[in-house]
Amino acid sequence: MQTDHERGAAPAPPPRGRRARRTVLVASALVVVTAVAVVGALGLGGGGAEGGSSAPPRSGSTVPVTRSTLTERTTVDGQLGYGTEIPLPVKATGTVTWLPVEGRTVERGGTLLRVDDRPVVLLYGTLPMYRDLGLTAGAGQGTRQDDGNEGDAQGTGDQGLPDDTSKAPAPSGSPTPPGGAGAGGTRTTLRGMDVLQFESNLAALGYTGFTVDEEFTDRTARAVKRWQKSLGLPQTGTVGVGDVVYSAGKVRIGHAGVRLGSAVTEEVLTYTGTSRKVVVNASAAEDSWAVRGAAVTIGLPDGKSVKGEVASVGKKATAPEEGGGEGGSGAPTVPVTITIKDQKVVGRLESAPVTVEYVGRERADVLTVPVAALVALAEGGHGLETADGRFVAVRTGLFADGRVEVSGSAVREGMKVRIPE
Repeated sequence: MQTDHERGAAPAPPPRGRRARRTVLVASALVVVTAVAVVGALGLGGGGAEGGSSAPPRSGSTVPVTRSTLTERTTVDGQLGYGTEIPLPVKATGTVTWLPVEGRTVERGGTLLRVDDRPVVLLYGTLPMYRDLGLTAGAGQGTRQDDGNEGDAQGTGDQGLPDDTSKAPAPSGSPTPPGGAGAGGTRTTLRGMDVLQFESNLAALGYTGFTVDEEFTDRTARAVKRWQKSLGLPQTGTVGVGDVVYSAGKVRIGHAGVRLGSAVTEEVLTYTGTSRKVVVNASAAEDSWAVRGAAVTIGLPDGKSVKGEVASVGKKATAPEEGGGEGGSGAPTVPVTITIKDQKVVGRLESAPVTVEYVGRERADVLTVPVAALVALAEGGHGLETADGRFVAVRTGLFADGRVEVSGSAVREGMKVRIPE
């Protein structure tokens, strides 16, 4: 009779109990290895925090402890635009007969709007227009009496325009001309910083033949007439209080507060500057970074970045609407305005959400390691694993850019530490 072996049959499996015991032994070995690794990482090998563990070194790359400067950077949300729209200080009275389109740029000498079909012209300056400018009859505040002879010897350059300031007697029954008080009378010359500001603009527009100073003279009046002719206005030589509006520079037209045919109001037209800027509603409790002149980095929607500078910080904190605020916290905020010097980098964007990165804390000349090199110690705190498998305790400081400031008696520059896998 053939045995099972002789018939080629498979040998009988070992008893079930023996295979189970082998599985238990393998699992137990794995548990022991894992426990050793955990004990080493936690500093439980019996040595002190600085003496380290006697466990064999674990796998992983090593990096040196380096000395450098750590800078904490924080990113907040902002809004790119042209800033808050401001009402134009239009002093003209009458009916609005023409309005510019929103977004238009107006420079010195340009027309902002027309009132009663007369242009209201933009000039540059900080002093608002508060009175008419011209030659007047009689003495008054801010004027000087004149005998009417100034400028007659050099009264050229008026390009043949009628000279209202000539000394020829006025026809009987006619009103006193703007240039004098009538035949044999006296006239006065306006003086003041507003005259200097206006004459500076007149000269910048190319109208010359007078001295840019604080006196409105015959020569100034002649230049004004030439300017008025170019605007299609009556050549009176006098500038009305509503004829011009001053701003610090060219402006970008905002929205109109009235319709054509309506009367001029204080909200007739708004404007902004022509340079794009960023406004951040910063937390009032965390706005220490927002100092005038502080440098920031602005992240644009296309991935590019551009340098910015804090220009102004609001002094009044505003509570957001209910349920608003970042993260729904509803914390009070202050507006921070940031200017952009290189406008070309922004491209054609006029309005967009952006990010603003600013520098918070900074630690110079400190020892640092990658954050991934830190291990938690069983006795509390953090430590580093040296290349030979020891664990040393460290104190952590500033975290920034994926690195952390470390210090301790056993830590030195150049020491190799392990980054666990």
